[in-house]
Amino acid sequence: MAVKIFIKRKVQGDNTAQLAILLKKLRALTLEQPGYLSGETFNRIDKKDECMVISTWRSVEDWNSWVNNPKRTEIQAVIDQLLGEETDYAIYSA
Repeated sequence: MAVKIFIKRKVQGDNTAQLAILLKKLRALTLEQPGYLSGETFNRIDKKDECMVISTWRSVEDWNSWVNNPKRTEIQAVIDQLLGEETDYAIYSA
């Protein structure tokens, strides 16, 4: 059963460009992952500092493999440090 992952991040104004670079790195790695189906990135209109990524995976197991991927965790740690808080994840079944 496919799952959708909602990934919410709050961006500090000065960090937008750095975050964009890191998210592109993550996206490039994600494309190589078994079970990855698609992803979309949205910028919130009423709160300029918030963005949302909706990622679709074949299964929660595929998502969990990605979450535990050492390359991903390394980039994610830099993102969280840049943002000053942990990224928020929510998993939904489709």
